[in-house]
Amino acid sequence: MVHVPKIAYDCDVLVVGGGIVGLATAYAITRAAPGTRVTVLEKEPGVARHQTGRNSGVIHSGIYYRPGTLKARYAVRGAAEMTKFCAEYGIAHAVTGKLIVATERSELPRLHGLVQRGRENGITVRELGAAQIAEYEPEVRGLAAIHVGTTGVCDYTAVAQHLGEASGAEIRYGARVVRIDRRPERGVAVLTARGDVVRARVLVNCAGLYCDEIARLAGDEPEVRIVPFRGEYYELARPELVRGLVYPVPDPAFPFLGVHLTRGIDGGVHVGPNAVPALAREGYGWGVVSPREAVATAAWPGVWRMGRRHWRYGLGELRRSVSKGAFVDAVRRMLPAVEETDLVPTAAGVRAQAVLRDGGLVDDFLIREGPRTVHVLNAPSPAATASLPIGREVARRALGALADA
Repeated sequence: MVHVPKIAYDCDVLVVGGGIVGLATAYAITRAAPGTRVTVLEKEPGVARHQTGRNSGVIHSGIYYRPGTLKARYAVRGAAEMTKFCAEYGIAHAVTGKLIVATERSELPRLHGLVQRGRENGITVRELGAAQIAEYEPEVRGLAAIHVGTTGVCDYTAVAQHLGEASGAEIRYGARVVRIDRRPERGVAVLTARGDVVRARVLVNCAGLYCDEIARLAGDEPEVRIVPFRGEYYELARPELVRGLVYPVPDPAFPFLGVHLTRGIDGGVHVGPNAVPALAREGYGWGVVSPREAVATAAWPGVWRMGRRHWRYGLGELRRSVSKGAFVDAVRRMLPAVEETDLVPTAAGVRAQAVLRDGGLVDDFLIREGPRTVHVLNAPSPAATASLPIGREVARRALGALADA
């Protein structure tokens, strides 16, 4: 008989990533199974430093997403839960509603399609003619629009901080993962850049921009690669031009929503983002380049196939990135009163977009499992909105793996 030495586990579940999805997962685990020991490893000195803390703060209604998908189900459910969560815990939020505006005739069929999709997803939508737009946004112009009343805004960094505190999890900051030893019969041992070793029964990968790399470190092939897209924003110097949230009609071929206007909880109005390939996973500006990450991205066949398929769309995004005038033109389609001097550059974000080998953009949340591991491999927008239901689903899988361990 082989003697297997008893392992001193540091925790039951180890979560890699202190963004809103990782912290919602930790929160859901300890609520579903009190007494479960959870540790969160976050490489930054605080939570929510990347996708969570650098988005426009929108609580999405779920109108855009194909009925039956995780995005549709979790965004609709998550919007209601996030609003309630913020109200319950005194986190800054507002239910503002939003307009989706068609400015060209070619967009009208797509706008009508969104009405149908919204109704299929259980969302109340009001259709507006050109003259009715001014009821909501006096400075906005369009041929037609729809009003979605359940959309709002909140402080997602504050949400993430509260989730972390309420979970009771141990959160270790400055803990970048450099190696994972996963043994199905024993568990996982994770080495951090500081030389600490953390042993756990189950590993949950919520590493966002690095989730594919963490999956490979654990010995699982994710079959996607994260391609970072930088979203560049401006702040509106005359916020009085916009009352709430104003969006263009999105192109259904892409998971991006186009340049939009968002009045945040602080009263300021964000304009953007456009979406351009970043030269580093944390490439928040053109000057931020990681040769290793750029080469690794370029080595993925899906990147080139995606480029060949969507080069025309990409050129438009690049043009708006290098030309403020082009960006202003995109905004003026909906907000004619805006001037170039009204747009003041502000902090950018980076979207972690999973790309398949064939060049397809993964358009739904993607959660995969391996021995003793659960990987969240695609959770860009609306993941912050949907974080509470996503966290419960990931927790369910992690606790299942823990029961089998």
